[in-house]
Amino acid sequence: MPDRVVPQRLPPLNALRAFDAVARRGSILKAAEELGVVRGAVRQQLNLLETHFGVPLFDRENGRLVLTAKGRAFADSIGVAFGILARASAELSEGNRRTLRLGVPSAFAVWWLMPRVADLQATLDGIDIDIVPMAMVEPLARRADLEAVIMGGEYRPTRDITAIRFMEDEFGPVATSDVSSRLSLGSGVAALAGAVALGSRSAPSLWDDWFSESGRAPVRFARKREFEDLLLAIGAARSGLGVAIAPRTAIGDDLVRGTLVAPYGFIHRPAGYSLSIRSSDTKDPALVRLADWLSRAGAAQS
Repeated sequence: MPDRVVPQRLPPLNALRAFDAVARRGSILKAAEELGVVRGAVRQQLNLLETHFGVPLFDRENGRLVLTAKGRAFADSIGVAFGILARASAELSEGNRRTLRLGVPSAFAVWWLMPRVADLQATLDGIDIDIVPMAMVEPLARRADLEAVIMGGEYRPTRDITAIRFMEDEFGPVATSDVSSRLSLGSGVAALAGAVALGSRSAPSLWDDWFSESGRAPVRFARKREFEDLLLAIGAARSGLGVAIAPRTAIGDDLVRGTLVAPYGFIHRPAGYSLSIRSSDTKDPALVRLADWLSRAGAAQS
């Protein structure tokens, strides 16, 4: 008779919750604040978990915790597991009507998704869509409370996450016509040296990406201003404060009205936008309908 397979003894739930919080938040202090406990309690749970498995889940580097390769893989799986539990619990408490929680970059939500949300809600008949704006976009693996996340730009999903690209985009420098004329931006990229470059902490690499992907040599700006969110950087450009890098989807109406001009045009970004969902949810009817709607809406935008 073959030996009976003995199931792996699971670690304590509190240890898993502490590990998940540290992996998502990047520090014991932030994890402790989220969980409502002291830092020592979080450290104790991490030590318990590493003892349970007999392998290190974090490297200790100059007082910082950095996930090991095995720790990162385990964190991704824990995120998926907690997500499944959270959704199952929500469905039990909400009865027959389901709610999809969708994480969306806050700027993208305002300029593209919200003007179309009535059509999206009609497509998801019988399912409520809860749009969660994200000033700093976190991958789905770190957000157990969400069913899906819209990601912009180059995004490499983890093993347990599936990314569905639904829209391409273009981006480039924009400013008011007065700023563009005053700096003679139409004369060439070198004129940007006299500009105030507007950027955002939510998309910090846009200027570098534009110089690199457009094949233009970077310039040294007169000054740089960084805002918390891309929406604020674009708003500052509308007010005449300087020159911002913006996706075309964000400022299409501004170009039509003449509020903003794009002196160097736009360059194509094939990466565009993608919907990331857990691989275990790829056949979930509600998420399939969401992905199909995004693909149709994105195609209509192109």
